[in-house]
Amino acid sequence: MIYDIIIIGAGPAGLTASIYASRYKLSNLAIGKLIGGTITYAHKVENFPGVPSISGTELGQKMAQQAKELGAEILIDGVKEIQKKEIFKVITESGKEFSARTIIITTGTERRKLNIPGEKEYLGKGVSYCTTCDAPFFKDKAVILVGGSNAACSGALHLADYAKKVFLIYRKNELRAEPVWVEEVKNNPKIEIVYATNLTEILGEGQKVVGVKLDVPYNGSELLKADGVFIEAGGIPASQLIKSLGITVNENDYIKVDERMRTNIEGIFAAGDVTTGCLVLSQAITASAHGAVASNSVFEYLKSKEK
Repeated sequence: MIYDIIIIGAGPAGLTASIYASRYKLSNLAIGKLIGGTITYAHKVENFPGVPSISGTELGQKMAQQAKELGAEILIDGVKEIQKKEIFKVITESGKEFSARTIIITTGTERRKLNIPGEKEYLGKGVSYCTTCDAPFFKDKAVILVGGSNAACSGALHLADYAKKVFLIYRKNELRAEPVWVEEVKNNPKIEIVYATNLTEILGEGQKVVGVKLDVPYNGSELLKADGVFIEAGGIPASQLIKSLGITVNENDYIKVDERMRTNIEGIFAAGDVTTGCLVLSQAITASAHGAVASNSVFEYLKSKEK
């Protein structure tokens, strides 16, 4: 079978692209390792229109369910390679091969690492990149969360539901989250914000985290005791997959797209956080909007090819 579209990624951009593709009667397959993408890491989403409050995981599952009900196929897998000939061939990490007339890339971003001693060694032993996943393991314990974005503030609040103390450490002098998140964090008695500070090392004993080293003394010491470290330092575009295709990216490796979500390669479109289109506001709502535009562009493109 040759699909009209293969969508690489199953976050808000990819799933919305799939929903719109199905409504345009375009056969489509969405391939992604994580249904819902990085939105699933959000324990609470309160700014998606029509949904006052929902977990990121539930929002992603609802999008996937809607896409399936409209006829889309969704495969939980990673993509290893895209080959461009007369048609596109997509090879997955599990060895499956699929063909399509067009491609929409919606791979989003990958979690940014601090790249400090102890981070890799204690991953899964107290170091985590997902508060939604791991917060319950730190009930009545002291934890550190690194970051200052919406996701960081949301994560700190989620951690505060379990931990006895949350240190929110941010390298700048003011949190960059939306004011409503900042206000809620500042009003939470369990959360203490530590500004203008960076972690230089994560410390452990045996198989568990016991604290961190800071580049600026906190209460007179460069050592801060904690049972866990959560890292919410933003993301980097997951665009490595497409470099062999000659797709143009900017200086930070975000895929360059025009207002129609077209790349410089005919038949390849891109949407969501992996593109330059979401640099102003990286949110599920903007990614979804761009996914809808991408499918509309594919529809118009295939229609013109038929003519």
